[in-house]
Amino acid sequence: MKPIVLRAAQPSDIPTIEDLLKAEWLPPMQIAEFLDTFWVLDQQGEVVGAAGIEMYGEIAHLRSVVVAPALRSTGEGNRLVRTALDYAQQNGARRVYLFTMHAAPFFARYGFQPLSMDDFEPGAQKSWQFLGLKQMPEIARRLTPMRLEVEPR
Repeated sequence: MKPIVLRAAQPSDIPTIEDLLKAEWLPPMQIAEFLDTFWVLDQQGEVVGAAGIEMYGEIAHLRSVVVAPALRSTGEGNRLVRTALDYAQQNGARRVYLFTMHAAPFFARYGFQPLSMDDFEPGAQKSWQFLGLKQMPEIARRLTPMRLEVEPR
């Protein structure tokens, strides 16, 4: 296998990140706005995975975790999630939220617990994902919201 480098996302990565997300039916939105807290997996110049974190004070939202199908079950998704969670923890997050359609068991391995959107604290309700899903309950019903308690560093 060709070496895979985990690096900070760059503006030129946005179209490929969007394509990876669309292929998995994930929303390719607000990437540029949060690009400084996005990471990609780069395999010889090709972006093959991505993840982002949004910070809202002590609240963080993990989002856009995606890995190319050929790299599933290789630990690369774990690398992305760990990088984002470490960043959140180092920057004072106490809780990390996410929405997932099919990956609840994957995220449960990190300690994420399912909850309802009604359980999102006010700070967590500031994310564009939460606000958008409140406007689209038919989509929200298909997702599992989750939360992880973290100890800040």
